[in-house]
Order: sequence, then structure tokens, then C-alpha cells
Amino acid sequence: MPKLKTLEKAKSIIKDQQELGKKIVFTNGCFDILHAGHTSYLQDAKSCGDFLVLGLNSDKSVQSIKGPKRPIVAEKYRAKTLSALESIDLIVLFDEDTPISTINTLKPNIFVKGGDYSFDTLPEYPVVIGYGGEVKILPFVDGLSTSTIIDKILEVYGS
Repeated sequence: MPKLKTLEKAKSIIKDQQELGKKIVFTNGCFDILHAGHTSYLQDAKSCGDFLVLGLNSDKSVQSIKGPKRPIVAEKYRAKTLSALESIDLIVLFDEDTPISTINTLKPNIFVKGGDYSFDTLPEYPVVIGYGGEVKILPFVDGLSTSTIIDKILEVYGS
């Protein structure tokens, strides 16, 4: 998976891209059971700058946030699937509940989240603003979520 990088390698790549005048966009998420809402969101995130970095929650992180039955798809397969998307330039895994430490290391120009968040509920907001970055919240696409897909599968195929 050529797009999946260690944090240190990602830091070096991002620094090089910024020196070339590129605006680095960072977003994050679990992306468990990739769907159209995810791909639309990632395309919109990419359009906010020149180079999109995806912070991907590790399996440990997903379990901490979503519970012991998640993720449905293991991190190495989520990373492999996401690597196939043109909108994503680089992927880094993180184990924490939030990517604050990753963001603080990489210092992207723009941090993007979906419309189910607001500036005052984003723990990353003060970190990004603190180093001079920008935070953007993209519109939320209602009705498209991994949880909705899981519920539908259980409804149709559950016992």
C-alpha cells in the first residue's frame, strides 16, 4: 500500500509538499465499510487544498470509539481500499480516539471534518488554530453511514 506511511515518513512528505507551496488538507475517520458518503466527503475534502492526508483510526482506536464489535473491516483492508481512491494522497494510522497528536506532528494547513461536527465540539480545533491552521466543516450527507448499512444488513439477513 504505497499511500500508507509511518507518521515520520508522512511528516517528511508533507514538509516537502508545503515547501513546494502545496496546501495540505487533513481529515480523519474510521471508514469502516466504505460507502458513497465517504467517497463524496473525501472528494470534497481534497478540493479544499492540493494534497489530502487521511488519518485512519486503527482497529484499536475504532474499538475504543465504536465498541468491541467494530471495526467490521480490519485496518489493513480499510487502508488498502482507501489507497485506491484518487482523492487521497497519503494515509497515516493512529491509535488514539482523536488525531490531535498526529495533527500536531504533521501540521496540515487545513483540517476538515463533516457537518455532524461544529467548531465548539471539535477537540482538534484549538490545536489547528493554535499553530495557524484553518478548520473547515463540510456539509453532512444524511442517511449514509456505516451504522445504517450494518442495521440494514441485520434487518434483511439477521436471524
